[in-house]
Amino acid sequence: MIRFFVVVATFFMIFTSSAKADEIEILIDVSEQTMYVFTPEESYAWDVSTGRKGYSTPRGSYRPYLLKKMHYSSKYDNAPMPNSIFFHGGYAIHATDAINNLGRPASHGCVRLHPQNAKWLYRLVQEYGKENTYIIVQD
Repeated sequence: MIRFFVVVATFFMIFTSSAKADEIEILIDVSEQTMYVFTPEESYAWDVSTGRKGYSTPRGSYRPYLLKKMHYSSKYDNAPMPNSIFFHGGYAIHATDAINNLGRPASHGCVRLHPQNAKWLYRLVQEYGKENTYIIVQD
């Protein structure tokens, strides 16, 4: 729990001191299996599922390069990936119907979200624009 407050406080300080009024920042904490979303008006904390054993979610700082309302994985049996926000190669933030796995590693490397949260995040990224969205994936 202490780590949660340290991560949020640190990110909040960075965000409030450097972000512009038209930016959205998404912090994915892999060790906590939590996504923090910061806009100038609001913030959210949502459970996620990142890469399970044998599959890694890439760490680093990214900007989304592609939004797809509905995408089907060409690598994993045409699996549906609703509200996809692609940020690195074939890795995306997207909705999942495996909501019971949220809060623990369960994916092939993508960042899975509850469908309602994925829909909301997709809308936010559309509203603010890919060029004004920052994604940070860290341990």
